[in-house]
Amino acid sequence: MKPWSHPLIVALSGLLLAGLGGCGRDGNEAGASRASAAAVIRMDGSSTVFPIAEAVAEEYQLSRRSPVRVTVGLSGTGGGFKKLCRGEIDVANASRPILESEMEACRQSGVTYLELPVAFDAITVAVNPANDWVESLTIEDLRIMWAPESQGKVLRWNQVRPEWPDAPLQLFGPGADSGTFDYFTEAVVRKAKASRGDFTASEDDNVLVQGVENNRTALGYFGYAYYAAHQQRMRAVPIVNSNGDAVRPSPETVANGTYEPLSRPLFIYVNAASVERPEVREFVEFYLDEGATLVGEVGYVPLPAHAYEMARERFADRTLGSVFGGVPEVGVTVEELLARESKL
Repeated sequence: MKPWSHPLIVALSGLLLAGLGGCGRDGNEAGASRASAAAVIRMDGSSTVFPIAEAVAEEYQLSRRSPVRVTVGLSGTGGGFKKLCRGEIDVANASRPILESEMEACRQSGVTYLELPVAFDAITVAVNPANDWVESLTIEDLRIMWAPESQGKVLRWNQVRPEWPDAPLQLFGPGADSGTFDYFTEAVVRKAKASRGDFTASEDDNVLVQGVENNRTALGYFGYAYYAAHQQRMRAVPIVNSNGDAVRPSPETVANGTYEPLSRPLFIYVNAASVERPEVREFVEFYLDEGATLVGEVGYVPLPAHAYEMARERFADRTLGSVFGGVPEVGVTVEELLARESKL
């Protein structure tokens, strides 16, 4: 083995050697090795999908002993789509389907993409463990808390329900670039991005988790995986569904469709031009092959096995576009998602 061709040395020094001449007898082989070492797969977008993407990236690099580096950014679903449509990333992580305005931005820049569902999530509404008054919440309760007209007015818990205490209502939620923000406002206020602005907002769900953990009168919402990782220090509130049942978020209630309307599919969107690169193809195939296991490990709900098989077929066939209409949708179940996927 040539000294420079050891995998660890290639992985650590490939970027530094990119501008130097080839070593050994085969200059082309050396150049190819350095190109592989310098290869980077760029992912960005949803903080909800981030734990899945991070787990897949780490497992891919460990299991393949690959010099390819996978970076995972955290700019929110909207931020990820902006970068995808500008051709700045290879994969966008999304906690909602792509919108018409984002489709148009991609069309104008000549970027095409593959939409691949990877998991289901339960948007979790959580309170501090010291909160002993909230047993469940209706969508109307949440609307009173979060509607734009509540800004500067609904500031205390007893303004939501008079039997609740006269205590400050401290709200924590995702920022405006978040797909979770889009979905939650559509489900609760019935208009995406319609929300009061006087709450603590962050694209990093860990900031929201800490807000709920550290404030007795706090309420926040975020992806289920962030609750699952901190459930000893917060309490998930059951949400009253359309049948009048108060249902806690869980993998079981997401899978059977009873936790609604706050369960939703999660996606990756792959830049079609990036698929021409072998390392991107291999990474996405690995994602779809190993994703179900890793999705469950980080706290989300894996899709049925045949859903990943359909996604693999879509990827192999290079099926472009979205099965959604470019408008916000609430309440898509696992079965409905599979029905749409099967039509392609």
